[in-house]
Amino acid sequence: MLLGIDTGGTFTDFVLAHDEEVRLHKVLSTPNNPAEAIAQGIEALALGPAIERGEVRIIHGSTVATNATLEGKGVRTAYVTNRGFTDTLLIARQARSELYNLTPLEPKLAFDPTMMIGTGGRLDANGDTVESLTDEDLNELVARVRELAPRSVAINLLFSYLDDSFERQIEARLSPLAFVSRSSFILPEYREFERGVTTWLNAWLGPLVADYLATLQRELAPSPLAVMQSSGGTIAAELAARRAVNLLVSGPAGGLAAACFVAARLGLDRLITFDMGGTSTDVSLIDGTPTLTTEGAVGPYPVAIPMADIHTIGAGGGSVAYLDEGGALNVGPQSAGASPGPACYGRGGRAPTVTDAHVVLGRLPESAFLGGRMALDVAAARDVMNAIARPMGISVEEAALGVLKVVNEHMTQALRLISVERGYDPRDFVLVCFGGAAGLHVCELAEALGNARILAPARGGVLSALGMLVARPQRQLSRTVRRQLSEFGKGKIAAVLDEIAMQGEQELRLEGHAIADLIRHPTLDLRYAGQSFTLNLPWQASLDGSARRIESRFHELHRRRYGHALSAPVELVNVRLQLEAPAPEVSLPAPVSASRPTAPLERELAGLGPTRIYERASLPRGITVKGPAIITEEVATTLLKPQWEARVDDAGHLEIRRDL
Repeated sequence: MLLGIDTGGTFTDFVLAHDEEVRLHKVLSTPNNPAEAIAQGIEALALGPAIERGEVRIIHGSTVATNATLEGKGVRTAYVTNRGFTDTLLIARQARSELYNLTPLEPKLAFDPTMMIGTGGRLDANGDTVESLTDEDLNELVARVRELAPRSVAINLLFSYLDDSFERQIEARLSPLAFVSRSSFILPEYREFERGVTTWLNAWLGPLVADYLATLQRELAPSPLAVMQSSGGTIAAELAARRAVNLLVSGPAGGLAAACFVAARLGLDRLITFDMGGTSTDVSLIDGTPTLTTEGAVGPYPVAIPMADIHTIGAGGGSVAYLDEGGALNVGPQSAGASPGPACYGRGGRAPTVTDAHVVLGRLPESAFLGGRMALDVAAARDVMNAIARPMGISVEEAALGVLKVVNEHMTQALRLISVERGYDPRDFVLVCFGGAAGLHVCELAEALGNARILAPARGGVLSALGMLVARPQRQLSRTVRRQLSEFGKGKIAAVLDEIAMQGEQELRLEGHAIADLIRHPTLDLRYAGQSFTLNLPWQASLDGSARRIESRFHELHRRRYGHALSAPVELVNVRLQLEAPAPEVSLPAPVSASRPTAPLERELAGLGPTRIYERASLPRGITVKGPAIITEEVATTLLKPQWEARVDDAGHLEIRRDL
């Protein structure tokens, strides 16, 4: 059995695949102890005996690292670096988020100046020793760490990606005292600030992730547990704590993997993904294959490890609506979360939310939510929405429509950011919507983008959990070399790749994968000498044997991206390797559907007029539904606006088009 579990801010989603049968389940998340919601879902799916027999392979998307980062709740962490550089994290890049604000607010960072320790072991840019690491240095360092009593230590020495021997010596001495994270293992790349922050985050989060996963493993043993990484591949739970920083966008990466899986079977490779859950919205653009970025951030912290290029905003079903001091309507980023949740959940929520707005407008039928397992309180939703309507002098329905208009504008801006602002025309892409709330907004967003084609996948409300099942075991490996490309032939690049592959091969072998089955995807970060930023190109030994061939391809890419090419020498900055094991064999049959359509309900809804309400399971293959209509299912709801129509394809997906 394969069980995918995605822990979100509001709901925890489950997808169980076994013997060509797929079962879905949702429970409210338990933020104080995410394992409680997992236990509830396993009990509801009656999986306890199978797990105890070791018959279930579990893949988990965790928000433990993300939530701890955003809430500033990591562990007490010491930072070890070279003498004279203990303030590197505090100085940062001196970038201003508000360029023309003379008194900008400083971001709240968890770096503690009293926990920064300087020591020896300094290299120069060529890897030569400037200052040795002596026994006296190590003894003083151990004494200082004992005095500070941190739970975790981050080690980040200058140019350690060229020679990690000093970092390894420090790690060996400090490992008995605390959880240790060294930069030459986490991110062996140049840029000491980004490398330092990433290493510090890994140390700051590592013990929390280790404790959580150890507890979960004990509860799920002997069934194996793997965790989704930010890059879209999985890692065994026992190895994940050492790479805690790689789990920061774990859940959204699962959604991206599933969207690509579904789209590939439909022959689609140009996608804009729109994932709206209870707490946040994640958007991404895919032009052929998912893009990884090393310039991501979580909260105020830059994260330089390769992660799915996903843009996240605080706009979800639980996003709170309020009037600011000037009386203007705002929505988010604050969320009602799972506890107490939106008022309509009947759990004591008193703040109006996006979900409450849908309930007030009748777009979330109270009897259809979660397949009827969770009744919605319409009176409570109207009551909290009235708190906005009354000061504005409008009706409750008008206030609800205003809430949706504001949140739709936030999400439209996010979609423009990853498409129009990067030079892509969104009309050339299929808008793929998933997450429990996305279907209620997708037509409105498509109209704003000028997009005429939407895909609402089957089981879209739990698509991120489904993505856990189809993701490959994977490692992202890299090393900075920073030499002119002319110095590297095919043999030198291949030698660097072989060297950095050893670490990933060893880890994947421990997970039970044969080295002969592993797939390599090498790439190179290139730039013109003197530039600060790089372009990433795939590399194949059989095609790119000479530096001249790679250089020619770089010139072409630079010209296509920036409109020009230079005569300056080309520099090879980083060698990267994505190492993958074969994907698990997952059979995902189409959902069961009716052989003939069932007569829909009809209601008069504010903002839509006469609207038909269908159950998705009652729609046979090939049928076309015209808007305005609402299509309900156990884990999601889709709203078709007027002039839109949806066709149920052979796999049970809704192919939605604008009737122009």
